[in-house]
This record gives sequence, C-alpha cells and structure tokens, in this order.
Amino acid sequence: MFRLRDYKLKKYNFRIVLIIIALCTIGILVLNSAMINDADRTGTIRKQIIGFCAGGTAMVILSLIDYHFILKFTPIIYLGVLGLLGLIFVPGVGVSANNAVRWMSIAGFQIQPSEFAKIGLTLVFSWFFWKNQERVSHPLVVGGSLVLFAIPAVLIYKEPDLSTTLVTVFIFLAIIYTAKISYKWILGAIGIAVPAVGVVLYIAMQPDQTLINLYQINRVLSWLYPDRFKPLGLTVQQDNSVLAIASGQLHGKGLNTTSFESVKNGNFLSEENCDFIFAVIGEELGFIGSVVLIALMAFLVFECLRIASRAKDLAGRLICTGIAAQLAFQTFVNIGVATKLLPNTGLPLPFISAGVSSLLSIFMGMGVVLNIGLQRRDEALDW
Repeated sequence: MFRLRDYKLKKYNFRIVLIIIALCTIGILVLNSAMINDADRTGTIRKQIIGFCAGGTAMVILSLIDYHFILKFTPIIYLGVLGLLGLIFVPGVGVSANNAVRWMSIAGFQIQPSEFAKIGLTLVFSWFFWKNQERVSHPLVVGGSLVLFAIPAVLIYKEPDLSTTLVTVFIFLAIIYTAKISYKWILGAIGIAVPAVGVVLYIAMQPDQTLINLYQINRVLSWLYPDRFKPLGLTVQQDNSVLAIASGQLHGKGLNTTSFESVKNGNFLSEENCDFIFAVIGEELGFIGSVVLIALMAFLVFECLRIASRAKDLAGRLICTGIAAQLAFQTFVNIGVATKLLPNTGLPLPFISAGVSSLLSIFMGMGVVLNIGLQRRDEALDW
C-alpha cells in the first residue's frame, strides 16, 4: 500500500500543491467577502476551512498510497457510489432543498454523494478500460461500460441534478476517448446523439412533458430568448452577475468592499457563495484577478494532463485525464454561467465555491493524481 521507500521526493509534483494552496487561499478570501451580509458567514467559513484542512490531509495521504492498491477495490467503490446515491432517496435520510434531494446530513455537515461519485466513477472506469485495453472497442466492453455508467447517471439525474449528470458524462467520454476506442464508435455515437438531442429538445418544449423539469427547460429558453423571458424574471441572476463582473473593470473594487455601488453589497447577486462566486471575483478583483484565477485553473489542468502523459500505465493515464476533465468542465461551465455564455445551471467552481463535499472529493482526486506522478516514467508517452 505505502511505498515510501520506492518514491523519489524529486518526483513529487509540488507545483500542483502550490497551485491548490493558492486557489484555496483565494477561495477563503473571496468567500468571506461574498458572504459579508450573510448571518451564517462565520459558520460557512469555518466549515470551508475544515474542508480545506481535511481535504489537504486526505490528498497527502492518498498521494503516498499506490493507486494500484486503490484500484483493487473498484468493485466496492462502485457499489459504494450506488449505495450513497440510492441512500438519499430513503425517506428521512435525504435532505431536500430547492426542490431537489441531493444531500444527506452527517455530523452537522451536508454531504452531497454525487460529488464523491465523480471521483469514484473516474477510478472505476479507469480500472475497467485498463483491464480491457486490448479489446476496448469490443461491443461487449463498450456495452458493459454503458450499462455500468447508466445506473449511477440515472440516479444522479433523478435527484434531480442535470448539471452533475453532465459532468459525469463528460468525464466518462474523456476516459473512453483516452482509452483509444475505435473512431467507428465515436462517429456512430455522434450520428445518434445529434438527432437524439434534437428529439429531446422538441419533446421538452411540448406542453405537459415530463422528460425534463420545467425549470430546467426555462433556463435554456431564457438563455436563448432573453428578451422574451426577462419580464418573467428568469434572466435576473445572470444579468446581475454580468453587471457585477463588468463593474469590476481592470483592478476591481477590492475584497470586502463597502462601496455603495457594489452589486454584491446591494444583495443583487444570488448564490454568490457557490454558483455565482465568479461574479464576486470579477467585481472585487477585476479583470486581472479573474485572469489570475483562470490561469491557475488552466495550469492545474495542464499539470494533470502532463502527469497523464508520463503515467506508467493506462490506468494512471485515464485517472489523470478524468480528473483533468472534471476540473476543466466545471471551471468552464461555472464561469460560462456567470458570464452568460451558457444557460444557468449549478456547478461549483473547484476549490473556490462553498461546499465541503466538492472540496473533499476533488482533494481526494488530486491525491491519486499526485501518486501517479510519483510513479511516472521519465519520458513522455506518445498519445
């Protein structure tokens, strides 16, 4: 399990550690400012700091455990993911909020199983395609992977949590593509997906349809036709977010600003501690601060992919690719929503948004990535 004698300290990727520390520091500072008018500000910041400390500890421990040892337990991990996702549907266990049941309460903390499912499924499918790498394009392997993926994906979607479902889909696609599935499968999937999406959108726009929740289709339609839905108040969140970001200009108004003209201080922002925290960054840290944050995220994704290119085997490569895909997708979507480039949906900004579950899960994922880096080859692999 622990192979400390076999590891070389010079192979430990301290760049990743420094980037994460920088992101966590920014996260605490921005979150403290974002919640300046909230009564539960102190409690949230305390939980976030606990999450950083616990997550950082878990990351260091996992970075010293051979990832092959962890992969031995993938069947248990998969069943654990299904168990946690299913448990929240048990009356009295799941916690309901905003018309969704996505959480369970443990020791005073709201735990979101779908966040841990992202990391768990990354490990499971990395192991699955590693074990079947010689026949990755075989119909039984592809079909089996789709069945294994569909079960947790449906459970997440039924919470309902469409945004997290899309994250898991993106991670799965990144992993199966990196496993070098035949392009015949890829082209065939595209050929089926394009008309299927059209059919789903057509059905979703029909009266009394039950395929997609009304609030979800309204978010898409209000993004496509903002002038039509603005009188209904469906564009307010994103409109105020864009206003906040634009008002920050180059240098921003400064953290914890008391400016009367602050969009945040006027309580015009909603979900400013999570889904729209980038709006606070744009307003208070300005364009420069926003670019610094995006650059740090980009460097972190790059480091994950760099380790993937030097991984000793396919399993390590797939794990790093899956974690990089999650970081990139969530960052892109969170910022895209805050800047109105994408329809309104709820995804946390990694290491920045409030949420102990998202913190712990991504820290655990990064710990496995660091271990893969400790066992890397000295020469880059030909992808």
